[in-house]
Amino acid sequence: MRLNEGMPISFERTHKLAVLGGGPGGYEAALTGAQLGAEVTLVERAGVGGAAVLTDVVPSKSLIATAEAALSVGEAADLGVQFFVRGESGRAVRPQVTVNLEAVNQRLLSLARQQSEDMKAQLVRAGVRILAGDGRLDGPGRVVVSTGHGKKRTDFDEVEADTVVVAVGASPRELASAPPDGERILTWKQLYALDSVPEHLIVVGSGVTGAEFASAYRALGAEVTLISSRDQVLPGEDADAAAVIEKVFTRGGMHVLSKSRAEKVERTDDGVRVTLTDGRVVEGSHCLMAVGSIPNTAGIGLEEAGVQLADSGHIRVNRVARTSMPSVYAAGDCSDFLPLASVASMQGRTAVFHALGDAVNPTELRNVTSNIFTQPEVATVGWSQKQIEDGVAQGVVYKLPLPTNPRAKMLGLKEGFVKLFARTGSGTVIGGVVVAPRASDLILPIALAVEHRLTVDQLATAFSVYPSLSGAITDAARAMHIVE
Repeated sequence: MRLNEGMPISFERTHKLAVLGGGPGGYEAALTGAQLGAEVTLVERAGVGGAAVLTDVVPSKSLIATAEAALSVGEAADLGVQFFVRGESGRAVRPQVTVNLEAVNQRLLSLARQQSEDMKAQLVRAGVRILAGDGRLDGPGRVVVSTGHGKKRTDFDEVEADTVVVAVGASPRELASAPPDGERILTWKQLYALDSVPEHLIVVGSGVTGAEFASAYRALGAEVTLISSRDQVLPGEDADAAAVIEKVFTRGGMHVLSKSRAEKVERTDDGVRVTLTDGRVVEGSHCLMAVGSIPNTAGIGLEEAGVQLADSGHIRVNRVARTSMPSVYAAGDCSDFLPLASVASMQGRTAVFHALGDAVNPTELRNVTSNIFTQPEVATVGWSQKQIEDGVAQGVVYKLPLPTNPRAKMLGLKEGFVKLFARTGSGTVIGGVVVAPRASDLILPIALAVEHRLTVDQLATAFSVYPSLSGAITDAARAMHIVE
């Protein structure tokens, strides 16, 4: 039988997916689309991995790892490990721990570039087309990309798409009263240009970013002043965890100015001057402005394409990352969801699963784990103690001090705790907080319990290694056997 005789012929067209931004959300969206057989084009102006890999998460956590190593050397004497060299007189002299910040920054930026190249190679192997340039929407199904070299991109490419995933991220918020110059007044993107540890770093903002960098640079040997506009550092986090971190900060020699707000930051001949709203003046060598971020959503055609934005400029999305336009999705810090790299990755995957008709589980924010990379770290998941106390969730709280754990004693840990929240009556684990070294790893069993609705008794029956810090989790669960 000839073709076209007696029966119609239909050709199934390949789904075209365009992704704006190659950060965690965009990367996962592009990779997932390619794995599901879509024709994928990824537009990224800086490099695959975006700011998260190149200037934010990867370099900052690499810097923090170096700070942890420096702190460990400094505290080794508590464990009986002492460092001495022989002086000219033959007597033992304790050497000074120093940090070559220029070498540290070169290493962490090299790690970031390598991570970016690895991610790019994986996309290329998967068949993703990558366009280096600035993309904007020209309607809900068309992307215009300005390409070329240099600051002014004069060449243009057009991408037709059945689905667009916007994952353009966010940038540090800049204040007119504290204009960053990249030398003395800095954003978190500009810190890695420093060639030596600041003599006195003033950090404006005590949220996650401010607390992490304040902790790191204090461990690296800088004098640090942390300016917090709230009653304590880490406002909005678990109150007990924030209290531990502030105690560690002050005990380590950091100056924490609570209930203080910076009015302006000025550069002086040899440093910076920060004027507070109450008239006080703080002088230092450098100032880090950690006052939040703004989404990179301006001027890329979103509103013209019918995509609704919040007053803050964030893209409004639902739990499958879909925007007000059915063919447009958004993932990561440019959306009004939770600004975490892990959430961005999940949003990117979820968006493509949904767009291509695959099975999808809407993202449940209460199951998301988050971590603050101070020393010690603070990890959380699920409902908070405040929500329980306010009656938003029904539950009981149990807190186990970490220094009572045998492994913690061996490691010389003096601060930290494991806190579990369980549903009243059923004993189902609904949340938890861990304050400890590597809390980002220790939170996982609690997150699994929350995700799969395990009870404290089920969590307690798991065999933890003895001795181990994870044993504090099973000990806390065992103590909650009777949940009233």
